[in-house]
This record gives sequence, structure tokens and C-alpha cells, in this order.
Amino acid sequence: MSQDAFRKFINPKKNSVVKEEIRQEKKTARKEKRAYFEQKKAEEYKARQAKRGAPIKENAPAPVTGNTKDKTAKVPGKDQLTTDAAMPLNKFLAHCGICSRRDAVAIIAEGNVKVNGAIASEPGYKVQPTDEVIYNGKKLFVTKNLVYILVNKPKDYITTTDDPQGRKTVLQLIQKATAERVYPIGRLDRNTSGVLLITNDGDLTQKLSHPAYEIKKIYEVKLDKPLAKNHFEDILNGLILEDGVIHVDSLAYADAKDKSVIGIEIHSGRNRIVRRIFESLGYDVKGLDRVMYAGLTKKNVERGKWRYLSEKEIRLLKYMNESKSGKKTAAAPATKNTAPARIREKKLTDEEIAVAIGEPVISAEKPKREKEIKIPQARKFKTHSEKKQHRTQAGKK
Repeated sequence: MSQDAFRKFINPKKNSVVKEEIRQEKKTARKEKRAYFEQKKAEEYKARQAKRGAPIKENAPAPVTGNTKDKTAKVPGKDQLTTDAAMPLNKFLAHCGICSRRDAVAIIAEGNVKVNGAIASEPGYKVQPTDEVIYNGKKLFVTKNLVYILVNKPKDYITTTDDPQGRKTVLQLIQKATAERVYPIGRLDRNTSGVLLITNDGDLTQKLSHPAYEIKKIYEVKLDKPLAKNHFEDILNGLILEDGVIHVDSLAYADAKDKSVIGIEIHSGRNRIVRRIFESLGYDVKGLDRVMYAGLTKKNVERGKWRYLSEKEIRLLKYMNESKSGKKTAAAPATKNTAPARIREKKLTDEEIAVAIGEPVISAEKPKREKEIKIPQARKFKTHSEKKQHRTQAGKK
């Protein structure tokens, strides 16, 4: 007996496999259909060119029409914008990944940058989206491929893009991470280790570096001797350094048994501020490690290693402390005559507004209050004949 009738019961295909085969067949059919119509358009285009007597270019693409539904077709001019918003020329060069803003000033002064065919000389010139900026014979566009890398910086590495003395830089740790021009946000000393953020997002760099956003950092400090209790209180109350008063957000002993290991939280971005706090009290900082920066930690990142930030982390960074910055910019300076913010503004009446703008006051009778309006109440009668008599008299009236 033939086994063909029973073959369908032997090793049947899974539904997922069958669906995938159907999906691939539809995909192949769409490609063939698209290729057929593209070829047809190319033939019609060549035929029109032949009628006009114009030279026909080999492999010339068919013109993009408005009826095409191909999502990959680019809208002419939209992707050719130099920048999304107007910005200074030196900032524009930095966002294009050419160099830093400071170095861009020197490049512009040397006459190496052209704007709309003319040599630019002003770093503060506002580059418009329709301007054409050329550097070294190449038209520049604002970097669209943004990269965000978190590095667990080890010691003996400096946080610069290059070093004339030939010392090791943090960019050597991420050579295989990206081909874009990136730079570190903030600075860490050569002997300081911990969390460091490297990116090519200029707006995020400016935000995280601006003191108005109060970006917090947490450090683990190892001192040469235990921190005394009176010095602990002095740091919490605020210290006076050579560049002004410094306050910390919080301070604690990281190890209850070893009081030479301190955890400090601070949002100031002054140079070597943590080391100077303890050195002003007579302590020598043996080790300094940044364990958190702007909510980012070095968890699951070994020393000298790196990782890309997730979309959620990038989103949190971009909207971090927006309310604080908004309140500070919107707040007006307090004076003696200004009323406190808790007092609500007085609402003016129609008469006061009319007097203020010089119009005649229209007197209007105030409506009676509900208490003043008398509502007639139903009369009560003792007998039915009395009620009937009252209705008869009311009808005569």
C-alpha cells in the first residue's frame, strides 16, 4: 500500500513556519512588482528623452513622481537642510563633528570656512537651514547620528580628545564603539576614576554642564585618615574656599567600621572641588571614584569598559531637572516692593476697570440675593369649605 496518503501526518510543519513561508513569498512578489514598474518607468523616460532629442544617460533613474507610494523615496530639499535651527557658526562646526567650539574660532579666523561661497570671518554668524557651509571642500550638515556611551574610567587616563604629551585618553577606550567624533561631558582628573559620559550631542552637553540644571554626582572618597566629627559637621554647614562658599547635598560614612571612606553628593561643577574640600581641612585624598553621574551608575560595567545608553536613559537625561531650570529663568528678582508669591492677585471689578481706562461707569442694579427674594408659601386651610370659599374670592378678583 502506498504511503503517500499518510505523508501529511508525518512531521507536519508548524504554523509559524508556514506563515513565514507565506510572508517571504509575498515579500518576493512585492520586490518583483516594484522592479517591474521601475523598469517600465525607466523605459518610458528613455522614450520621452528620445522624442525630445536629448541625450540619454545610462542607468539614469526614473524621476520621482507625486503618485509613488515608495516610502524610501526622499522628498527633494528636505534632507538637504544644513541645520534644523539657526545657530552660531562655531557651534555649527562643533555639532558637525569637526572640532570643539573653541577650536572652531581659530579655524574660522584662518579663513578655512566658506558660507554661501564667501569666506566666513565671524564665529557668531547665525547659520540658517538654507545656508551652504563648506570646510575643506566638503559641505557640512549637522550630525544626525547621535551616540551616547558610558565609560567606567580607570586611573592614568585623561578626559581630553587628544594630548600633545602623548598620554592615554578616554577616547582610546572606545575606539571600536563609533566612527563619529565624540567628546566627554565634564572632566575627571587623571587619578580620578568612575562614571564618564561620552557623546556627540552638543545640546545635551551644554545642558549637563550648565549649573542651572543642578546635575548631581556622587563620589566615594578614600582619605589618608578617618574624618573627624567636627570636620564632618563643617563640610555639611559649608566651607569657604578660595573661589567662594561651597555646600554639599549630603555626606555620609561609606563604611561604619572605616571612617576614612566617605560618600559625598554634590552638584557643583567647579574644578577639583571634591579634592579641595578635604584638602582644605588637612586631609590627603588617596582615592576618588565617581559612582553616579546624572542618574547613571557604573553597574555591570567593569573598569576600563564601556556600554551604550538605552533609549530610556537618553530620554531621562534630556528631560532631567527641566522644572528647576524653568523656575529659575522665569522667576523675577525679589525687591522690597514686590509682594510674596503666595499672595494671590486681586481681581478688579467692572467699575474699577472703567475708571482706570477713563470710560463712564454704568450703574447696574445688583440682583437681590437669594435670602432677600421672598418665595410665596402655600396657604393652609382648616376645612374644605374654607378652601373652596378662598378660591371663589380669588376668582372674582
